Amino acid sequence: MTEPLPAPLAPGATIGILGGGQLGRMLSVAASRLGLKTHIFEPGAEPPAGQVADRVTTAGYDDAAALRAFGTDVDVITYEFENIPTAALDILEALAPIHPGREALRISQDRLVEKEFIAGCGLAVAPHAAVYDLLDLTEAMAAIGLPA
Repeated sequence: MTEPLPAPLAPGATIGILGGGQLGRMLSVAASRLGLKTHIFEPGAEPPAGQVADRVTTAGYDDAAALRAFGTDVDVITYEFENIPTAALDILEALAPIHPGREALRISQDRLVEKEFIAGCGLAVAPHAAVYDLLDLTEAMAAIGLPA
């Protein structure tokens, strides 16, 4: 059974974004045009999204205190890339809804799992193979061909 969609965010609500790169920047610009605020959580100094966001927290994804402060300051949380440690979500999910959810993050963090998921949805994926050593590479090149 499909879960109901969450209610739309009210004007002035704050979207918390894990990651402060170009996608976070574009999301912040779009959110602003919709009357929404953004709060970026980014380990690196001076992230691109920080130039347009309403607020920036500069801290590591393993900084529990900073994550808790961030999570209590936002209405909803998203991430702009897939390399977010799931331990950070363990802290944040008790403080604000996270979209897309944990399962989407898990799938996107492993390219083989991601391709299997996409193929399982009936969509085409490019030929691919798992390569862990030189023998795997040789076999993959023979099976898939070059250039690959």
